[in-house]
Amino acid sequence: MFQTSDKLLSHMAAKCLALLLYFQLKEKITLSNSWISFCQKNLSEYSESDKVVYCLWMLTFVIKEIFKDTCSQKTEILKQFLTPFDTIFEVFYNSLFSQHFENHQDTSKLINSLICFLELLELLIASRIHLKLHFTCQRILFLKPSCVFDVITWPIQAFVKRKFIIFIKKCLLCKVGEDLSRGSVPTFMAPDHPLDVDLLALADAVLQAVDLGLLRTLSVYGKPSCFGGDEVQPGCECVPGPDHVILRAASLLIIRSLEIKFQNGASANEMKVDLQRFMSELLTFLKPHLQPSLQSHNLCEWLSRVFIEQDDDMLEAAKTAMGIYLKLTRECEATESLTQEKEMWNHHTHENGYNPHCIFLFLLKNIGFDSTVLLDFLISSETCFLEYFVRYLKLLQKDWDNFFTICKYFDITESKDNINICCCISSLVQDRSSNQTEPSPLAVLGNHRDAHAWVSWASEASSEPLNHVVMSEEAQATLQANSLSPPRTSQSLVDYETSDDSEEESTGQRLANSRLTSLHQEAMKKIQDTVGTSRDKKELSLESQSRSLVSKESNTPFSVDCDIGPNNIASKVGISHRTVKCFEELQGAIYRLQKKNLFPYNPTALLKLLKHIETIYNRSMTPL
Repeated sequence: MFQTSDKLLSHMAAKCLALLLYFQLKEKITLSNSWISFCQKNLSEYSESDKVVYCLWMLTFVIKEIFKDTCSQKTEILKQFLTPFDTIFEVFYNSLFSQHFENHQDTSKLINSLICFLELLELLIASRIHLKLHFTCQRILFLKPSCVFDVITWPIQAFVKRKFIIFIKKCLLCKVGEDLSRGSVPTFMAPDHPLDVDLLALADAVLQAVDLGLLRTLSVYGKPSCFGGDEVQPGCECVPGPDHVILRAASLLIIRSLEIKFQNGASANEMKVDLQRFMSELLTFLKPHLQPSLQSHNLCEWLSRVFIEQDDDMLEAAKTAMGIYLKLTRECEATESLTQEKEMWNHHTHENGYNPHCIFLFLLKNIGFDSTVLLDFLISSETCFLEYFVRYLKLLQKDWDNFFTICKYFDITESKDNINICCCISSLVQDRSSNQTEPSPLAVLGNHRDAHAWVSWASEASSEPLNHVVMSEEAQATLQANSLSPPRTSQSLVDYETSDDSEEESTGQRLANSRLTSLHQEAMKKIQDTVGTSRDKKELSLESQSRSLVSKESNTPFSVDCDIGPNNIASKVGISHRTVKCFEELQGAIYRLQKKNLFPYNPTALLKLLKHIETIYNRSMTPL
């Protein structure tokens, strides 16, 4: 029935036979010798026959059913099933990946065979990791990884390359087959030295392929999204954005391969050289596809920008980057004095985009310092956030001074960006007010002289060592005095006895707000024309759109200020305070859930770490 022209009938026949095979295995009935011979014959070498695809499909289906089974004997069942095919899988692997794609007239059959075998290969590796079997066919990829990388260089469709890149990424992260297991996948696996050796071989192959130009062969640009079809209608042409799935997978391939290599005995100098070379290659690959472009003064932002849409991959990447940092730190501490070369060391971590403090702060900024998001990550079993967070808190305890210095740098950068908004709005407001008969006093950071002095201070301070940057009391007083609430809270929230009491004030408020709305729109247009297409344009536009010029009362002078985020960074409430405040809120939420027996595990150790960070912060903020 496999040879019939009816594809649906052939598919149903293969599925029925696969179910029968699985039943025989489960009931310990000997498999049919004729079926085993049929598969061995068709897989002895690659051919364009449909029989090859059906054999691969049946083998894959049976292994999937074994994985999904909850019985305790599935390891023995899979062992019985794989024994007749251990050698033949390796033969087919060599035959399939030695094909010359350009020599095939009908490439669809070769692509179909590649996709089917890739799915089977993933199941074989998953059984190696999760069921602790050790057949040769389960190690084919690790023994001969170059064959798979050759396929990525073929002139083949982009979706095939994407599948192979994602497959290799899952192998390096040991995440193959996780979606097939009905039971919970253990977070921490027992040490497996043979698997570690195989992963090192795969990591070396990845880095070698990157050296040979692997990233240049990837098709990064995606296709435009089309509703109800695959054709773009005339007049609706749009430039498709980059394929972020490829960007994420390629990024994880490189940093995870580096981590595996470093864990297996590389020296400090070798690690620095490899980091410089491969991270430079990765950042060069990513920069053209990240709009707005990365800030040259902090390349650590690449991670949060690339992985913003995928929480699990983002946390895997953050954990991997921190693993690289910790490994290199330990090696450097053992071979040289970090205190003497601290400045060079910090520059190296920022230049290559793997400083763990910057990565964590960008993560917090992306979630708006919302402790409930961190709580969701901690409760979820779909990410590695718990492991990453505990490791980061332990690092933070030892490296608080470096963290605090980086926070000052973040504060200065954001202050300078937001001052530019205020100066632009102030200039526009003064131009308009000069043409009106009714005077409208405005204040931007007190006056223009103060504003320019503040920008000058920030630019000078950023060029000095950050640990010597101290905000002047006069600047703090000026900024705090001009602090205003955002537009959504501009109308006074007062408890009136009746609705009539608020009528007079609300009428004046509406008049003031309508006037300021037009003024704000004109200001925003001028800002967008001024800042161009840089990264600052997007950040300033998004941030300034959420704040407008407001009046304290309808009959009082207006004032303008650059309120920075939920908390005014220009004041004493900087990013370090917001981080610790987020930790305090998270600590309280965990404690409340634990008290009601609603937290999924014992958080005592985590709570101690959070409390210790709070103590360190309070001690550092207490004047001597």
